[in-house]
Amino acid sequence: MDFKNIDLANFDQLLGAKQEICIVSHKSPDGDSIGSSLGLYHFLKQLGHSVSVITPDRHPSFLNWLEGSKEIINLEYQSHIVNKLLTAANWIFCLDFNDINRVGDITPLLESAEAKMINVDHHQEPTHFCDYEYIETDASSTAQLIYELIAQTPHIDRLNKDIANALYVGIMTDTGSFRFPSTTASTHHVIANLLATGIDNAAIHRNIYDSSSESRLRLLGYSISEKMQLFLDHGFAIIGLSEEELQRFNYQKGDTEGIVNFPLSIQEVKVSVFLSAKDDKVKMSFRSKSDIAVNSIANTHFSGGGHANAAGGISSLPLADTIEKLIELLKESFPIETK
Repeated sequence: MDFKNIDLANFDQLLGAKQEICIVSHKSPDGDSIGSSLGLYHFLKQLGHSVSVITPDRHPSFLNWLEGSKEIINLEYQSHIVNKLLTAANWIFCLDFNDINRVGDITPLLESAEAKMINVDHHQEPTHFCDYEYIETDASSTAQLIYELIAQTPHIDRLNKDIANALYVGIMTDTGSFRFPSTTASTHHVIANLLATGIDNAAIHRNIYDSSSESRLRLLGYSISEKMQLFLDHGFAIIGLSEEELQRFNYQKGDTEGIVNFPLSIQEVKVSVFLSAKDDKVKMSFRSKSDIAVNSIANTHFSGGGHANAAGGISSLPLADTIEKLIELLKESFPIETK
């Protein structure tokens, strides 16, 4: 059944009386996955449901100020609790991912769960792995979709600062502070309604972007001054960090967030890729300007995917070999000078 065909004004009736509900985020949760999860968490709790937010691994520390973040259950440290909750759940919300394999070691638990599952997501090429879905690939973020879901119920009056803070974070981070093309008039209407609850947007921005440690800032400087490779004739840039380099700067989860965007401030650079090696894997973040799509490269060559202008991938090759492969692929993809 297509979740979009359900009368969302009767969404609470779909869930029924008090339910056991789990909200599951993707691996390496970001601002949108945590923001949308906590926004939905606070809303459903107000309706009297028993709700838990589950992640495959830790979320970045710059999200710890959000109300409810301390209640997030992490599979890496609380696997027995995750198993128990997913087994007992009546409903499972899968937020901000388009394929069941995006949740890592939670995948088999979802596959064996008897609960009804709902996918709310904005990524392209969904695999339709849930019983119900609310998918809009043109939406700015999953957090925006959660707001739209809430707004179409009779309970929009339940929108409070805890919900609004979380959803604002999700939208702000996934739109690059509202500068990506996915930011539409509808996005700004949603933001206006969130601000109307009395949240402090300036404080939210400070909590997310102005709370770096000294080591994180030094890592950023090192990445740009020492590790950025520019291929201006082809219009792309690459930054790659080894596991040893991350450890040198006392890496904490979330410290590399946003580094991929900095090379795009160079006029000639149309595509930027950030790579980081850890645990014999190389994680990759792709970003691009205007109508240049990078998700096909991530999907075809690096077991990833995402949006046209923002995608991710992973490589099992060593970092140096991955970078070499990536350079050749990008040169083939952008053979004409962009100067």
